[in-house]
Amino acid sequence: MIPETAALLILALVLDALFGEPRVLWHHLPHPAVVMGRIIAWADARYNTQDAAARSAGVTVIALLSLAALGLGAVLALLPFGEVISVILAAILIAQHSLMRHVLAVRDALGLSLPEARRALADIVGRDTAALSDSEVSRAAIESAAENFSDGVIAPAFWFLILGLPGILLYKLINTADSMIGHRTPRHEHFGWAAAKLDDVLNYIPARISGALIAAVSGHAAAWAVMRADASKHPSPNAGWPEAAMAGALDITLAGPRRYNGQLSDHPSLNAAGRAEAERGDMTQAVTLLWKAWAAFLAAVALLALMTA
Repeated sequence: MIPETAALLILALVLDALFGEPRVLWHHLPHPAVVMGRIIAWADARYNTQDAAARSAGVTVIALLSLAALGLGAVLALLPFGEVISVILAAILIAQHSLMRHVLAVRDALGLSLPEARRALADIVGRDTAALSDSEVSRAAIESAAENFSDGVIAPAFWFLILGLPGILLYKLINTADSMIGHRTPRHEHFGWAAAKLDDVLNYIPARISGALIAAVSGHAAAWAVMRADASKHPSPNAGWPEAAMAGALDITLAGPRRYNGQLSDHPSLNAAGRAEAERGDMTQAVTLLWKAWAAFLAAVALLALMTA
């Protein structure tokens, strides 16, 4: 089973890298993640009572949606041309091409003007961007690139490798739910608890693989040292691994305080001894590193397929 799944994953990774997401298709059909988002939003509006019963309701909703994702994936994989369906859906749900394109869009916009760069950055981060400096824009884009390399590329690919199409659908559902209801806001403190916790579990191994890949392809011992020393300082149990590795690889300081909805979040810095001022060129280096990390992951999957054949 592993060799076949690995072969399908290789095809999906290459398809995504070459073509990305067919935007014209989403003018006529809803993206799978959009469908998931609509279902989660409906469940939030319908079942989030924002009282003592909200946590139980959230657990039930996530459990039922998880079973539905696993079941749908299993049914689709068993259909005629199920392998083709699996490859296409996996390619759609893996986001290396679009992630790199968005980061380069921020870099190119910063070459035009700071306001343009802030607007481009707002497409990929949740923090306030209106008052960010050139350096802060660059740092934010690099942080987003590193974190989303784990969330958007390695994690969905990992769960496809482990469980096939059901695995990647489950992961994408939970990751979407976490982004929508997993934040510790008054509305979602209880209802989003299950989504946040399950997202942490599903990202635990992929985040560490992502950090190791970035550190390995960087060729800098500092990437490993910073990752080991600073990954646990990040508020997220997982995001710190790829971000800290990237900080060490580029010798810059990442993370630190940032504003969300006007409120300052006092996040600790990663690689505090690195360069405080990130530059536009650092975004180019980050994208290059992430393509190398992608290639290393692809090679590892191919090796796994050969060893288990």
